[in-house]
Amino acid sequence: MAAAGDGPWLDEAAGRLVRPFTVSNGRTEPSIALDLMSQVMSTGVTPLGYLGPEHAQALDLCRAPVSVAEVAAQLKLPAVVTKVLLSDLVDCGALTTKPPAFHHTPTDRSLLEAVLDGLRRQL
Repeated sequence: MAAAGDGPWLDEAAGRLVRPFTVSNGRTEPSIALDLMSQVMSTGVTPLGYLGPEHAQALDLCRAPVSVAEVAAQLKLPAVVTKVLLSDLVDCGALTTKPPAFHHTPTDRSLLEAVLDGLRRQL
């Protein structure tokens, strides 16, 4: 069921009526490098000029540090579109970013073992 404020953007039977890349004006390259595990957080600065409703939703989700992947999941948008939206917000000073802790060693053995242990506990 569509949420009250979604208006013409969502249809109960059809789902999202606006294609995801329309949200980013067809852009597929963010202006800054963002990893899916990068942390983003609101700076408290109000963006000047018009940003779309998805920008406002993303900014609202970033009141506390959150990963780019989590923002994409909450917005129900592809990661590349979410990265473009978040980079817009970084460019206007509304968001700050922090690279993931394992930025230099993405295949760190201890990280992979922790993930494996977590998965085993879930089974």
